[in-house]
Amino acid sequence: MVNEYLASMFSLAGKTALVTGAAGGIGSAVAVGIAKAGANVALCDINTDALDPICNELGSTTAAFKLDVTDVAAFPKTVDEIATKYGSIDILVNCAGINKREGLADVAEETYDRIMNINLKGVFFLSQTVAHKMKAQNSGVIINIGSHNTGPVLGGVSVYAATKTGVLALTRSMAVEWAKYNIRANCVSPGHIKTELTAPTWEHPTRSKYLLDRIALNRPGLPQDVVGVCLFLASDAAAYITGCEYRVDGGCVCGGQPWQYDTEF
Repeated sequence: MVNEYLASMFSLAGKTALVTGAAGGIGSAVAVGIAKAGANVALCDINTDALDPICNELGSTTAAFKLDVTDVAAFPKTVDEIATKYGSIDILVNCAGINKREGLADVAEETYDRIMNINLKGVFFLSQTVAHKMKAQNSGVIINIGSHNTGPVLGGVSVYAATKTGVLALTRSMAVEWAKYNIRANCVSPGHIKTELTAPTWEHPTRSKYLLDRIALNRPGLPQDVVGVCLFLASDAAAYITGCEYRVDGGCVCGGQPWQYDTEF
């Protein structure tokens, strides 16, 4: 009885998900989690070689698709290919993203454009393309990956923070405009997650301490920590949730490590 109830609420069996940035730390973890919850998963990334191990692990429920999220003109072809292969696209996870840590006054126009194109423009137009498929089937879920920097902002992330704040605003626009097509859109904003790309920060003697002092749970987040909320939002258990931001930050925004205080507990 328990298993049947949980399956009715959280199973993604029979669904198809398109996940961008699927070769990355968070993207690959979310893609694997969605596949293990029963869905077919189209793993999309510019680096398809890195997707082979995931496909080998999960078998026929997954397939790799080369997708450059800056190439808007290529979106319809790839989306059509995925929809034809699986019959539908029920879940879109926009996870592809980049950053370059440098001062606001140091950012070159080329860097600005590249971060904007991948992190925000790509999300906008890929969602628009997939939404046409979701509209035709009168259902769909879009999960956009935001960032800690949609609220508090770290130094040296001006363009990245602007894009991720834009992703959050875009998520709310999707929720408002596409609800009539039974399309839900939510934003998952990871906190300070330890991945291959962020390893230099966590290995830095002062930056790692700065982060840990601001995390109530006193540890880095892991890509697996982001999976659960994405599965929830993709499932029928979240059928009445749209336009929201979910922070996965170990208690960072709520206050982090407390100062010293008197207690007998």
